[in-house]
Amino acid sequence: MDFSTALPTFVITLREGVEAALVVGIVMALLKKAKATRLNPWVYAGVGVGIVISALIGVLFSVLIQVLGTINPQYTSVVEPLLEATFSVLAIAMLSWMLIWMTKQARFMKAQVEGAVTDALKSNSNAGWGVFSLILIAVVREGFETVLFIAANFQQGLIPSLGAIAGIAVAALIGVLLFKWGVKINIRQFFQVMGVLLVLIVGGLVVSALHNFDEAVANLALSNRASASLCFYYERFTKIHSCILGPMVWNTANILPDEKFPGIVLKALFGYRQHLYLVQAVGYVLFLLTVGGLYFRSITGGAASGNIPVKTGN
Repeated sequence: MDFSTALPTFVITLREGVEAALVVGIVMALLKKAKATRLNPWVYAGVGVGIVISALIGVLFSVLIQVLGTINPQYTSVVEPLLEATFSVLAIAMLSWMLIWMTKQARFMKAQVEGAVTDALKSNSNAGWGVFSLILIAVVREGFETVLFIAANFQQGLIPSLGAIAGIAVAALIGVLLFKWGVKINIRQFFQVMGVLLVLIVGGLVVSALHNFDEAVANLALSNRASASLCFYYERFTKIHSCILGPMVWNTANILPDEKFPGIVLKALFGYRQHLYLVQAVGYVLFLLTVGGLYFRSITGGAASGNIPVKTGN
């Protein structure tokens, strides 16, 4: 069984899960400080319902994929890679936004959460619902991004889901270490390392998305003569060619095949391909220069404290 496909989802849910765990921990610390621990069940309920909603979104995506794939069996070989490519684009957009915007907002997270909890406590009748909605939104937001990433790799089966579950478990453990046992962890450094990994993972998703678009167009051209002209690039003098990705820029099949270790791990984590084409190479470099550049500027522009500045005492 190949567990390499679990690595990207593990990294994503670990990073996203720790962010959600920070919100949960800060809320519970503030409730303890305000002597309002009676609202803790609302926090637990928000976490539980958020996980259930994220799982349901994943199930709906799976059903949608199966339904669209069986509507017209003739075009299954076109629909499946096209769906993968579409979900990949959505995942790229969501994860890129999270990397840049959320990194800039992270330094204000404690103040924002504290303000939301304070407003909720002022409304005695709706305090529980206010805390519940705050936690629910935090968990579902992180869960939705993970579901999109898994949907973008739905042909890889159950293994990516196992990676996601493991990431959530480790994130929960980190939350307990921080807020229950008072262990000091440099959260800023943790998010920076996870962020660099995510830039590379999402960059690999760009390569995979372009590959899936190429496969979908090629299969459509093969199944429908009227669509044959869609393949504007087709090298007739080699067995390895692309449909829309242009000429091959490298072929490392004999040196580092992407179906054997360690190539298979590099493929799962960073989108490594033994056959890389011009459009893929350009797309990857552009992503690193734009999103990667913006991310590195966002982490070097602030001077947030490394440890969680939350007092859990009365």
